[in-house]
Amino acid sequence: MPMVLGVDGWRGGWIGALVGDDLDPRWLLLPDAAAILAVPADLVAVDIPIGLPDAGRRACDAAARRELPGAAGSVFPAPVRPVLGCTSYAEARQVLERFGGGSMSAQAFGLVGKVADVDARLRADPGAAGRVVETHPEVAIRRLTGNASLPSKRQAAGVAARITALTRWCPGVLAALERVPAPVPVDDALDALACAYTATRHLAGRTRSLGDGSHDRYGLPMRIVVPD
Repeated sequence: MPMVLGVDGWRGGWIGALVGDDLDPRWLLLPDAAAILAVPADLVAVDIPIGLPDAGRRACDAAARRELPGAAGSVFPAPVRPVLGCTSYAEARQVLERFGGGSMSAQAFGLVGKVADVDARLRADPGAAGRVVETHPEVAIRRLTGNASLPSKRQAAGVAARITALTRWCPGVLAALERVPAPVPVDDALDALACAYTATRHLAGRTRSLGDGSHDRYGLPMRIVVPD
């Protein structure tokens, strides 16, 4: 199996799960998008919006919400591109209203810096964009459970359920979690591993793309890749 990297954001940066033939995840603390792209992986699957609308909402976000009945709130709509220049949550809300973007929580606004970082890096290096896909870990985990609903990942029962689901693909999940670098939360590490699962499926041609096939003004695809 080729080497894949699943990436999820946390408050200190990014946590990466680098997975190869042995299915023994190697955890990477990654400070920014440049560090993510520097990892020698054949494919990177990241839980962050790629491809931003100038106005309105992305079809792929609406499709992802439909994939998660009972947990649609886990899909944060991508910000309209003008939000990247906002310096406050209040300003971002005004911009979203002006340009018809989806509503944004304060938590989602806290991710705008990461969105802008990934966006700038992919626009500066179009070649890199070919080996990076946007995914959603919750959809990936649903596929591993046969689309069963799970408790919140913030609850102990939810963490346990996600470990059980991911063990169906990666038998050494529990042992791997003992090596997660502090202070990365376990649920973020599990999300990164779920992204890596999607990456392996994508390389095997066993994913589908949510969305309407559109691209943003810079040619970045507005899609979310999920396991088939």
